[in-house]
Parts: sequence; structure tokens; C-alpha cells
Amino acid sequence: MTPRPLTITGGRLVLPTGAPQPGAVRVADGRIVALGEISAEPGDDVLDAKGALITPGLVDLGVFAIDKPAFHFGGITRAALMPDQGPPLDHPARVRFAAQSGKPDMWVHPLGAATRGLEGVELAEIALMRDAGAKAVATGRRWIADSGVMLRLMSYCAMLGLVLVTHAEDAGIAGTAVATAGEMATRLGLPAAPAEAESLAVARDLALAELTGCRLHFRQVTTTAALDLVRAAKARGVKVTAGVTPAHFMLSDLELANFRTFCRLSPPLRSDADRQAVISAIADGTIDVIASGHDPRGAEDKRLPFADAEPGMAGAETLLPLTLTLVRDGHIDMARTFALLAGNPAALLGVKAGKLEAGLEADLALVEPERPWIVDRSKMAATAGNTPFDRRPVEGRVTALFKGGNRVA
Repeated sequence: MTPRPLTITGGRLVLPTGAPQPGAVRVADGRIVALGEISAEPGDDVLDAKGALITPGLVDLGVFAIDKPAFHFGGITRAALMPDQGPPLDHPARVRFAAQSGKPDMWVHPLGAATRGLEGVELAEIALMRDAGAKAVATGRRWIADSGVMLRLMSYCAMLGLVLVTHAEDAGIAGTAVATAGEMATRLGLPAAPAEAESLAVARDLALAELTGCRLHFRQVTTTAALDLVRAAKARGVKVTAGVTPAHFMLSDLELANFRTFCRLSPPLRSDADRQAVISAIADGTIDVIASGHDPRGAEDKRLPFADAEPGMAGAETLLPLTLTLVRDGHIDMARTFALLAGNPAALLGVKAGKLEAGLEADLALVEPERPWIVDRSKMAATAGNTPFDRRPVEGRVTALFKGGNRVA
């Protein structure tokens, strides 16, 4: 039985450009059919948004676990799943299974492993994984050290028209480091690597992307020098995009003070100057995507000495409110916020979503941007509440969520 068309009235539409404007959106057969100054048609279900923002559902590029309650809480309707699973997503059958795993109330877009076993040696069956539903290819948590392998990988991705999502950290320099070299790491006696581990990786991958014409996406760029390289490459016309998670524009390595393992991240937290550089790069368009990096880790991974703890944070529930701090601080507007959280990642994945536009999938959220709440790891919907933002007051809450026009939260 086909659900009745839905018209959401009385909201403020967050369109790709300009300020939010009063209006309504009408949905039929899973797609947006009209928006703006429109009225419900006879037989429609009608929902009054009561002044809330009507936004695209978020598209979270590069999560490590599918955690539906957390995604729904955070307004995420689509998640691109990293290939770092057990076993890795390096085979078409695994990719196909992962692509089905979100149904019926979530879109899961698997990223195929770039190399077999994510070991950085032998290319995986990329074309077959694309046919099985892989929306892009990713190197996983690790950097591919062999430049010859990376050159062949990029050539192949360019030929197939697939985006390559890469981790920017030269493993030869980073080694077993858990912090960024500097005063904080020295004071705490933590194994540390210079921030240049990132910029060297970025420089090499940009050179190879320029050579091959590959569409390259750095999942996280977190240092001043690396951001400068990306900015210059974009100006030269290199097909490169860059992402970041809220931790790297909200927090610096000062957070490590009490060996807080919830602040053990990959890449590690940087200096405050780098944090400010990330905010500037978001404001000037150098950074294209803000993602959660959702990676729930239980006590067995986090209640350990800092150097032994696993990196990662549960980020899905805090992605939207933390990004909205950039709006309140005047760095970006609401249209740019949803380009970073939905429109740009959807374009990278090649999915018809991420914007309020007639003809696109009706993945929609109602958002109250000023609604206050307090992050509480003990009450999080995620399978583990390993957040560095515990007890932090935030603003911005999703009050309703729709996937293909069907309400899921």
C-alpha cells in the first residue's frame, strides 16, 4: 500500500542558498514534488512544523558502525560506512550485504576497501564492489604507504569515476604516536608525532591525484599546513575535497590534560592554532564536509592507559548541534551548514539527496536550532557513549525525521 502524500507546512525551508524562508514541502512516492509557498492537496497527510527548520536529512560520510538509534537522534538519514569492518568490505558480497543493512529506515552506503584486507598492498575488486553498491572507495583508518600502489589505485578510481576517500597520516612518521608533538604531549609523556605527518601525506596524495585526475577526498584534514596544501590544490583545479569532524574545530590538545581517553582520536587533537585554521577553512570553503566519524567504543577499548586506548568517538548525536555553533559564532550561515552536512557528502557519493529540491529523495528533518540540551554519555542512543563532549550544553535538536517521505523518528 502506497503511503499518502505528505505536506509539511508552517516551517522554514533551508535551501541550498540564502537564509531560511517560510514555506512548505510536499512529498509523494518518496520524493520531494513541490516546495515553497504551496498548500496541501486534498487527501494529503499534513504536518505542521510549528516554525521549525525543514532541512535535508544529514548524509554522514565515513562512519565506522551503523547505529540507527544514534543516527535517527542526530537527524542522519544516510551514512557512508567505512570498510574497516570485521571482515573488511573488500569483497562484492560483503558490500552488497552492508548496503542492505540499513533497511527499511536508514540508507547505508558502503565504501569499498581500496586494497585487500585494507593492508595497502594489493588492489581489491573495485569495479565489482561498485556494481555491488559501493558508492566510493576508501583506504580505511590507514594511509597507503606504497606510492606505486596509490598511483595504480587512483588511476583505477579515475577510470571508474569513483571518489577515493583517504586517511591523511604518513604512517612512517606517525608510527605508534597517540598525540600531536608539542608542549601538551611532552608534559604528559605521550608518544607523539609532528603535525607534518598529515601534511606530508596530503602532499603526496595531491601530487598523485593531479597526475591521474582521480577525485580525491581527504576524510579529515586537521592542520594548518595540510589545509594550505588543499586550498592551493583546489585553486589549481585538482579534483580534491576535504572533510573534518567537530572534534577538530571544537577541541585542541589541551583537552588531553587528565589523560582523558575519550579525547584519544585519529588523527589526534591538534594545537589551538590548528583548530582555528580548521574553522577558517570551513568558512572559506577549503573544507567541504563535516562528518561525525561515528565510532562507538566500549569500556574495554577506552578504560585503558591513554596510549593503549583505541581512538574514536561516538559522534552521530552531536554532529548537528556542534556544527550549529559555527553558525552562532558567525563563521557560516544555515545554507552552508547543510551543504557541509548533507549536500556536499551526497554529491560525493553520487546520491540524489542532501538538498531541498523537487525530484530528490524526500529525506527530511525538522530541526529546532535553538533548542538547548546537555550531552550526557550515560543517556546516549549510541551503543557506547564515548564522547569528548560529555556534560557540554549544546543547542539544536531534531524533532522529526523522514526517510523517503516515511517518518522514522
